[in-house]
Amino acid sequence: MATTAAARPAGPAPVAGQARADTAVEWYDTTVATIAAAGTPTQVADSRTWAISWLAATRAVERTPAGVDRGAFQEAALAGAVHKSLVTLVPARTAELDAALRRTLDRIPDGAAEDRGLAAGVRQARTVLASREGDGLDPASVEVPFTPPAPGPGVWQLTPPDLGPAIQAGTRHARPFLLDRPDQFRLGPPPALGSARYRADLAEVRAVGEANSSRRTPEQTETANFWLGSSMPLYNEPLRVALARSAREPLADRAELVALFHVAQVDTQIATSDSKYAHLRWRPVTAIRSADIDGDPATVPDRDWTPLHTTPQHPDYPSGHTTYAGAAEEVLTTLVGARTGPFEMTSGTAPGVTRTYTSWRQLTQENVDARIWSGIHTRSADVAGVGLGSRVGAYTLAHFDDLLR
Repeated sequence: MATTAAARPAGPAPVAGQARADTAVEWYDTTVATIAAAGTPTQVADSRTWAISWLAATRAVERTPAGVDRGAFQEAALAGAVHKSLVTLVPARTAELDAALRRTLDRIPDGAAEDRGLAAGVRQARTVLASREGDGLDPASVEVPFTPPAPGPGVWQLTPPDLGPAIQAGTRHARPFLLDRPDQFRLGPPPALGSARYRADLAEVRAVGEANSSRRTPEQTETANFWLGSSMPLYNEPLRVALARSAREPLADRAELVALFHVAQVDTQIATSDSKYAHLRWRPVTAIRSADIDGDPATVPDRDWTPLHTTPQHPDYPSGHTTYAGAAEEVLTTLVGARTGPFEMTSGTAPGVTRTYTSWRQLTQENVDARIWSGIHTRSADVAGVGLGSRVGAYTLAHFDDLLR
């Protein structure tokens, strides 16, 4: 149960000269920690948790009533909305979340504004949670069985070394937050087998994506390693940078930044799954090893070709990493500008490596190149992914107000 103002003693008075805590960043960090501890098996479920929690916060903060202390109401509303959403979706973290809520409320003066704000946050969390019931983004719905089609030129097949089952095939059937339907931005077909674009794609990934490539530089290998894992957790830091550096902006706008970012990411993942399973384009490892069946005498098979990194078990076109990057860049560029002061990032798949960025576009470009240097995507799949993510991001920006009504 959420802590209420009446159930606790008044918090300590602020120390003179002490910087006031940033409630938005505080609950951003709490959301990061909660999702990391939850260990959800599907990335889109994590994005859903973010989207629900911060959409509820945005709705609660934007509906500040007249006649109350605006700051106290809004901070309590944001904390109450994110807290209620997270304890509902990640109940194993209730103790930690209750403690975080107490810390926030202890800073807010007791009174009607705090009480009404907290109640508004809880109310909006319940409303958003109810609206997303049965949306098909739970792990069981996302990971539905999928039988690959019969082998053929260009057709996706299970990939070595373990030939594991297809993943995320059910995401394409989920209910988006804002898209009219999952196939609203379905990509056109990938480059035709034997076309100049197809040949160039295959030649590039064959040369620089092979496990023991002599053409790939150490820096390129480092980039491939840096972006190897799920790219969404890596975007926690850029989004946090944008949030922290917007401290002078209204709290409603800051909550909306986080909510809009993750609503776009959920819908992008749905759209990505739709295009992947609509086109079922084979992965580079299959294309290179089976080049003798693609109808192009200019491509020669290499039965022993192995990518730098193990190929994920879903089709090539488009790249999921780059669709997420395209959506992220679109949202961040529109809301906070294309460039920012230098910020650093680290990655769990590249221990000891710290990279510095000054624009969101740098992250996108690294995602594009990394998947080629890993040997797991073609450049066409990566570039198409950026375009798809950007279109979903732009649509989210244009229609986000529909979720606030």
